[in-house]
Amino acid sequence: MGNHHSPRTPVWPPRSAPRLFVEKELAKDTHISLEGNQAHYLGRVMRIAPGDAVILCDNVTGEWATSVIDTGKRSVTLKVVEQLRAREDVPDFWLCAALLKKDRFDQILEKATELGVARIQPVITRRCVADKLNMDRARMVVTEAAEQCARTALPEVAEPVKLDALLKHWPGDRVLFFADELGGEAAATRFAQHLPPAAMLIGPEGGFDDQERSAIRDMVGRAVPISLGPRILRAETAAIAGTALWMGAMGDWQNKE
Repeated sequence: MGNHHSPRTPVWPPRSAPRLFVEKELAKDTHISLEGNQAHYLGRVMRIAPGDAVILCDNVTGEWATSVIDTGKRSVTLKVVEQLRAREDVPDFWLCAALLKKDRFDQILEKATELGVARIQPVITRRCVADKLNMDRARMVVTEAAEQCARTALPEVAEPVKLDALLKHWPGDRVLFFADELGGEAAATRFAQHLPPAAMLIGPEGGFDDQERSAIRDMVGRAVPISLGPRILRAETAAIAGTALWMGAMGDWQNKE
């Protein structure tokens, strides 16, 4: 290797190459045309030119290096050159988070994506200040976060559901950890006692009311109350901290070499 580059760090595509998710499934030697916001981003913001590299992910086959063929005013044409990585294995972890005000729920969407969750399930509880979610915008937040942190898989963002409906249709094989401000066993201890598939339920700012808490606890053998430490955490902090703890204990943060 004359210039000291190891096979793990190829010269091409450069690490600085733009990364985008696309709807179309990618394959070697095919051409793809990007339009709209993505074409604007590549052409006007990143100032790409023919021959430049762009990294594309399709959320199906994985990550590909492409080469710019042509840049027009409204579209950019690329040739798919080689596959860099297959779509990553995603730990089977759902984050079920009560809806918050827009900017604070955006934080949950963004950080959950960075941390590697498989599915984000917004939940409507009695004390929620919000009861709607702009799904297009939510998916955009998740996609941009995945592009930033070099994920090759997008988490699924589900339509919001009411808590009682979530519990009623809960899959029998999936343990539901719920952050209970009235107390539970230390989260890391409990996480280690249950193999995936798993999920974590985070309440709104005002917490769960007594009826909701009883309904959750009535899921005998499947709902596990956990504590995320001695301090009262904001809902978005609890969601991020709990997800990070689970990933450290059970998820893809573990060194599996």
